[in-house]
Amino acid sequence: MSHSRLMQTATGVREVSKQLQRRPIKVAVKNVMIVTKARDNGLVYLTRELAEWLLSTPRYGSDLGVNVYVDSKLRKSARFDAPGLRRKEPRFESMLKYWTPDLCWTSPETFDLVITLGGDGTVLFTSWLFQRIVPPILAFSLGSLGFLTNFEFSKYKEHLNHIMGDVGMRVNLRMRFTCTVYRADHSNKHRPGAVEEGEQFEVVNELVIDRGPSPYVSNLEVYGDDELLTIVQADGCILSTPTGSTAYSLSAGGSLIHPSIPAILLTPICPHTLSFRPMVLSDTLLLRIAIPPGSRSTAYCSFDGKGRIELCPGDYVTLEASQYPFPTVVSGGGEWFESVRRTLCWNVRGAVQKGWSSKSHRPEGEQMGFDPMGTPRGQAPEAVADKQDDEEEKWDIDTDSYTDFGQGTDSGLGPSECGDSPGTTSPLKRVMSLLNM
Repeated sequence: MSHSRLMQTATGVREVSKQLQRRPIKVAVKNVMIVTKARDNGLVYLTRELAEWLLSTPRYGSDLGVNVYVDSKLRKSARFDAPGLRRKEPRFESMLKYWTPDLCWTSPETFDLVITLGGDGTVLFTSWLFQRIVPPILAFSLGSLGFLTNFEFSKYKEHLNHIMGDVGMRVNLRMRFTCTVYRADHSNKHRPGAVEEGEQFEVVNELVIDRGPSPYVSNLEVYGDDELLTIVQADGCILSTPTGSTAYSLSAGGSLIHPSIPAILLTPICPHTLSFRPMVLSDTLLLRIAIPPGSRSTAYCSFDGKGRIELCPGDYVTLEASQYPFPTVVSGGGEWFESVRRTLCWNVRGAVQKGWSSKSHRPEGEQMGFDPMGTPRGQAPEAVADKQDDEEEKWDIDTDSYTDFGQGTDSGLGPSECGDSPGTTSPLKRVMSLLNM
């Protein structure tokens, strides 16, 4: 491949990536799955309200809505009251259906859109349900956190009318990891170091390997494309996606990474060294985290906080970028920054640097608003002055009174004691003149 062809290919790939993030997707949404936060009875009533609206709102030339799948555990729920829905409209009998984890696993293409009612944990649970192909996820904020839930449920009709209408939806293809566990085959005497492939998981947040209940420090070998990168001597390590950079990795000192950046973040957990800093690795690497055969203890690994398993000496886990991303519906390009500011108070500073003038330069008619400290935005706390302050003449540092020593000023210092004659400019004034001060 020629150099120019290589450059064109690289530019084309970047352009395709931009278009995927910016252009809305128009899909005929005819089958909607609703995932409701577990153990929250109040959300069952909202699930019923949403389901009834989806079933009854005319779509695509029909006098009825779309098929709705709810959790099979709500089939006999008095709060959801499925018989009551069918009494209102007998045709709902064939349109109201129930999903199970097996259906999500075997037939993910059944659903055109998945709606989550809850917090970030509900979104992660949805990722756990779809271990291969994932339908677009529309997450409504009804939980305790909100990195992944950027839509208000009070406006669900407006949002869904846009998605299921002519506007379409913008989707962020969030990176996931494919994690595969390999077990050492100690029974095979003829093949030392032989392994057997075990469980496989798709994770959207992180893979965590730690020492578990062992009192010993973890000893983990990290390989990238079969090349030893480092040996981790710590409580463990976190391998997170950009989406997971705001979760456990953040608490362990890892950096924040925008979800549209394809990368692998390696963050140690309490390393026994001053120089082991978090690292951002290429998403093209095939990582392998191994427990050395001579390790004093075992290790434990978890996948998005679930499926916690024990790794014995000789076992290892591989990690690579998944071919099945996690598509989440987004409302705008800056919602990630807004969620970081809202949930983590990112770059919130109580003191605001004052300008040279106390007057506000806010354009006429602009809304003032308030910062988290209760101070009007664009205005320092001392900016509310009386008329005397407004009418007072502006002042600045009087450089002449500080620099014209010995030139007939009323400073009372007389000629310079450093040898300057009365007509000589002081060094301070010469420097300030060079700086146009």
